[in-house]
Amino acid sequence: MMHCTMEDLGALRAGEASVWARRHITTCAQCQAELEALYQRVAQLKALPALRPPRDRWPAIHAALRVERSRRRRTWGTWTGSLALAATITAVLLVQPGQQGTLYAELSQAKQQSATLEDSLQQYDIDGRVLSGHAAAVVAELEDRISILDGTLAQQQQSVQDAELVKLWQERVGLMRELVNARATRARYVGL
Repeated sequence: MMHCTMEDLGALRAGEASVWARRHITTCAQCQAELEALYQRVAQLKALPALRPPRDRWPAIHAALRVERSRRRRTWGTWTGSLALAATITAVLLVQPGQQGTLYAELSQAKQQSATLEDSLQQYDIDGRVLSGHAAAVVAELEDRISILDGTLAQQQQSVQDAELVKLWQERVGLMRELVNARATRARYVGL
């Protein structure tokens, strides 16, 4: 024997059932029990207290918006200051003549790119979201490599030839780009 489906039982409850379902429910004890259980579930759901959001959430939302706006203003100020400093350094170094002028310009450009990438890195780290295990490992490895390179730069700043110094700074810029990419994409597609 065929029994009523949940759709048939729902239609019976709403008073919109087919003729077959109305006839069947009068003769089938199993379908009658299922219909009664449906009525009981509906009554239990109606008896649940209504959930209302707390009314005091607006101050927390307003505070979060204020923090976000102030962060944006600080980020803009940081970018402006960094770009002005980089432009000044570039202008001073470009004035020097010949081969040394070219090396100084490349060095200045690498330092400027590095500073800009460090500023960019701050905006990806503000949200405080947890990285996946793989992403955290990639970020830690990149940060370690940058730290080692920074130590090398600090030790050899005076003794290294200008061309070698430019190469070290360009390597740092490459690592910083990878780190920014790892933070931005949560390290899903970093080529390590």
